[in-house]
Amino acid sequence: MSSYILLFNAFLLGSIPFAYIISWMWTRIDIRTLGSGNVGATNVLRVVGVIPAILTLLCDAGKGVLAVALACNQGDLTLVALCGIAVVLGHCYSPFLRFKGGKGMATAAGVAVFLMPLGCAPLVVLFVLVVLVSRFVSLASIIIAVMLPVMALVFNYPLQYVWMSIALAIIVTFRHRENIKRLRNGTEGHILEKKEKERQI
Repeated sequence: MSSYILLFNAFLLGSIPFAYIISWMWTRIDIRTLGSGNVGATNVLRVVGVIPAILTLLCDAGKGVLAVALACNQGDLTLVALCGIAVVLGHCYSPFLRFKGGKGMATAAGVAVFLMPLGCAPLVVLFVLVVLVSRFVSLASIIIAVMLPVMALVFNYPLQYVWMSIALAIIVTFRHRENIKRLRNGTEGHILEKKEKERQI
């Protein structure tokens, strides 16, 4: 399969808005109009419930896994890394949602765990600890994103994966820029905090 086709398919796969689809199928609501308005598992958890949130998380991570797994069959690590970036960009800037989307953490996690399982194992533990202590998923996501390139270096993964990790860290952190502002001024919502105010798309 052509490298360009694989990259396009990775972006297209990433752009499937599972949070929107699952929330609509579950409750007939547009997840973009409730809670934080984010098309991601955390907002689904707050607005729709636990089971839809778990399904969203698994699907968002799964598309990251699938995108790089398909690329791995080509035996080109650079292509694998680029597909990892493409699938996350697709999630964040979905053409199905007017080039808006989620914040990329779950999809990036799927990519990273599949390609660098040993390096990600400590990060999973760290993520859980940060959420339990702070109750901020956004804070945990930012910390994990920043630490991903470090773990790629520590565990001596290929240079292509290191650069991919840096790119993913930049994307995820950039997508959390509003969360960073709210964390700084003390207005960020906790993981289970309900936000009923309707938002405009």
